[in-house]
Amino acid sequence: MCKRALVTGGSGSIGAAICQRLAADGFDVIIHTHRNLVKATALAVSIRDAGGRAVVAAFDITDRETTTQSIQALIASGPIQVLINNAGIHDDAAFPGLSPQQWQEVIDVSLNGFFHVTQAVLMPMIRTRWGRIINITSVAALMGNRGQVNYAAAKGALHAATKSLALEVASRGITVNAVAPGIIATEMSAQAFDAARITQMVPMGRAGQPAEVADLVGFLASEKAAYISGQIISVNGAMV
Repeated sequence: MCKRALVTGGSGSIGAAICQRLAADGFDVIIHTHRNLVKATALAVSIRDAGGRAVVAAFDITDRETTTQSIQALIASGPIQVLINNAGIHDDAAFPGLSPQQWQEVIDVSLNGFFHVTQAVLMPMIRTRWGRIINITSVAALMGNRGQVNYAAAKGALHAATKSLALEVASRGITVNAVAPGIIATEMSAQAFDAARITQMVPMGRAGQPAEVADLVGFLASEKAAYISGQIISVNGAMV
């Protein structure tokens, strides 16, 4: 039986690249989305057209009960052995003007979403004695970023959670790692960084490509990465 992989936030630029890479590597991919069902469905169709296997699951990872019920329905047909916690949002503001809602919503998606999804898939994964949990974080969690105290806090907490969970499940054949992208060429980054600023900020002088993040994720999800766990690995063109 093929291993199953769940990618949260799978309809976005980086999430889609990860889904495509995992499908190409032979995983049965579950593309999670909350509000982008049309994009997620189109991605699943394109993966199947290319010979891969993909389905879509739509639920709100900030809602614990809904998430648990949705994942229970998914694992009824078999355990999820690869989990990519990719879903995340940012809502930027200088800290004195950061609203409680901006703080809470960013924390809810990146950090509470990680908790809700990972806890729901973990015990079935443990029973298989094999698993990969990969948390997509950000260079902002490593070096900070003005206007992103909430985002950096959420992603930085994921770094600490990655290391602690890796210790808990190491003896069960499960690895837990974080991938921290820098400036990646996505619709979101295009609005925030022009070419001149990217050249100034990134020693390599360019934005990374979603596929370059996905290639690292694909390796970490493979058998070849069995001895790599508890690590924070950056994909950022030597920014840090």
